[in-house]
Amino acid sequence: MSSYALSKSKRAPKDLDVYIGNKIKVRRSMLSISQERLGNFLGLTFQQVQKYEKGTNRVSASTLYLIASILDVNISYFTEGFEENNHLLHDDDNTSYRFDITYSKESTDLLKVYYKVEDPAVRRKIMELIKTFSTSIACSQQ
Repeated sequence: MSSYALSKSKRAPKDLDVYIGNKIKVRRSMLSISQERLGNFLGLTFQQVQKYEKGTNRVSASTLYLIASILDVNISYFTEGFEENNHLLHDDDNTSYRFDITYSKESTDLLKVYYKVEDPAVRRKIMELIKTFSTSIACSQQ
């Protein structure tokens, strides 16, 4: 049984709701689907989608299954990484979870553009170029 399932923290379910909501938002943004459009697919208002994305309201299993289908991901996508990152939510000195770069607009925009490149070989070259730049920048800052 996972440490999450054994947790007695009353915050834990809320943390998972926020985590899942963030993953919905990131994937929806990557696909350039508006909250309104996702809501229409689900038979919901965009306000309800907002509440899901903020973790204010919990997403039922059946709704999460539909969202996964619409956003073309496996349902496990929404919980992957939660166990590894959950401790960060409870560490007041740690702000890395609160500003996870995967949830930034810049990261989402970069991913959208990256996946518009259809040729996998070209994408690999782009990745190599970015890694080269980041390594050279890191070395120059030391």
